[in-house]
Amino acid sequence: MKKSIVSLLAIVALFFASCDSDDRSARLQVWLTDAPGDYEEVKVDIQGVEIHAEGGNPASGWQSLEINKGVYNLLELTNGLDTLLGTIELPAGRISQVRLVLGDNNTLKVDGETYDLETPSGQQSGLKVNVQQELLEGITYKILLDFDAAKSVVNTGSGAYILKPVIRSVTEATSGAINGLVDPAASTPAIYAIDGADTIATTYSDENGNFMLRGIAPGTYNVHFIPASGYQTKIVEDVLVTLGTVTNMQTVTIQSE
Repeated sequence: MKKSIVSLLAIVALFFASCDSDDRSARLQVWLTDAPGDYEEVKVDIQGVEIHAEGGNPASGWQSLEINKGVYNLLELTNGLDTLLGTIELPAGRISQVRLVLGDNNTLKVDGETYDLETPSGQQSGLKVNVQQELLEGITYKILLDFDAAKSVVNTGSGAYILKPVIRSVTEATSGAINGLVDPAASTPAIYAIDGADTIATTYSDENGNFMLRGIAPGTYNVHFIPASGYQTKIVEDVLVTLGTVTNMQTVTIQSE
């Protein structure tokens, strides 16, 4: 049985060895929700979401997310309901803004009648929402765009309505992470964060011995190191992970056989 487990872990380690080991990124999710409005429907046509990374970030400037494009009824996203627009991986660093790009199919339904929602020409290039958040490597973050339907729809008084979006952003970390250094680097272990019988996160050390277990929920984990042939397996117990922080295990020494 032990041989079978070791063989399986070796296969998984080879899989991870085919990935880029120099990944120092954070994961960012953009979600949409709404404050209630006194309408039957408020539908917005979302065609793009972009994140602005600051100058110190290797991916500085506007970065586009792959999103679920389409028409969203904001009034279906009230009272704690939200929907995921898209996810992006960014190098650790500061982000300053989110830009929401709308299409032309924006409508309002009042008393059974549907009206087009015109968008002012100044907003056609995208709606910018301030964020100002520092992203730490290995952490997953959630940006919640709170689209206030009641304040965003303007009645012109002539049977027409204009969409002037009022959007508030809330950013929160949704995970923690574990990092450290294995010594010697030549042991190249596959590394697992395990909770009971469940493997929560998996990675491997790079050529310098550095490792990062990303996107881990707060809790206490046993971290298993399954090294290359000639080295002994090592287990470090009770590694604490907290929300929005990276737990540094410092140097983990792998003994030779």
